[in-house]
Amino acid sequence: MNELMKKISSYGIVPVIKLDEVEKAVPLAKALCTGGLPVAEVTFRTDAAEESIRRISTEVPDILVGAGTVLTIEQVDRAVRAGAKFIVSPGFNSKIVGYCMENGITIIPGTSSPSDMEAAIELGLDVVKFFPAEQSGGSAYLKAVSGPFPKLKFMPTGGVNAKNLNEYLSLPNVIACGGSWMVNPDLISEGNFDEITRITKEAVINMLGFEFVHVGINCSGAEEADEVTSKLCDMFGFINKAGNASNFAGTGVEVLKKKYLGEMGHVAVRTNNIERAIEYFRMRSIGFNEKSKVVDEKGNTKAIYFADEIGGFAFHLLQKS
Repeated sequence: MNELMKKISSYGIVPVIKLDEVEKAVPLAKALCTGGLPVAEVTFRTDAAEESIRRISTEVPDILVGAGTVLTIEQVDRAVRAGAKFIVSPGFNSKIVGYCMENGITIIPGTSSPSDMEAAIELGLDVVKFFPAEQSGGSAYLKAVSGPFPKLKFMPTGGVNAKNLNEYLSLPNVIACGGSWMVNPDLISEGNFDEITRITKEAVINMLGFEFVHVGINCSGAEEADEVTSKLCDMFGFINKAGNASNFAGTGVEVLKKKYLGEMGHVAVRTNNIERAIEYFRMRSIGFNEKSKVVDEKGNTKAIYFADEIGGFAFHLLQKS
């Protein structure tokens, strides 16, 4: 997977946009960025597409803009000249795929069958679109094809919405989902970009799925930690789970045997995808304590603390299991 695809994966959602008015392109792109999704696929289904891509790439350089519904090599050339960084097609056209790969253009062609997927692998692709996703079998289908195609990754598009988004993103062979629910054509036509920003933020938070896990209490030593844990368990009937570095009173309170990060202690928040969460916070200029990062044997991030305390507490993210 190339660096551009890794970036798309870190965003998780690719808004699929149909623009009829060029004048709406830049404010729409800014609304998506403000909402936490600096990426867009502008479909080549309207006469405004090419110029819209040009204006977005020029005036909103922070957004990763691509061209969708690309059906010909001529459209590929026009899209790339306008500033498109990636090409998306609804089906698998070997001529378009071959042309893009020969010219170093990132292409995400549509697939809906094992034959399409085999053709993609034969041409050297490792990421494809799955379209139309819901009508072609949905997340259950993608789970099934992960067996015969273990290295192929997908970007499902078509019928993906706020309700089923995380069904797809929970699959290890899905890198991101294409969707249009946050860029409703009526909202674009009305120029209601504040509402688009609101829905986009809602989509991102839904995707990340933040949940409170536990609060940590700093103690000066093992004896104090044991006393605090016992008292909490006696008071509330929690189960006392003793550990080497800390004890747990139930599942919601961690009692540390020596002072760690945070003047008062720490708060743990769990997320559906810690790498996407880290990207989300970095886009908002919220930093991390890189020395605190915990990774598994495969190098995947499992936990990391934020750089700054809040109310005397250090906060850290945990990857949901």
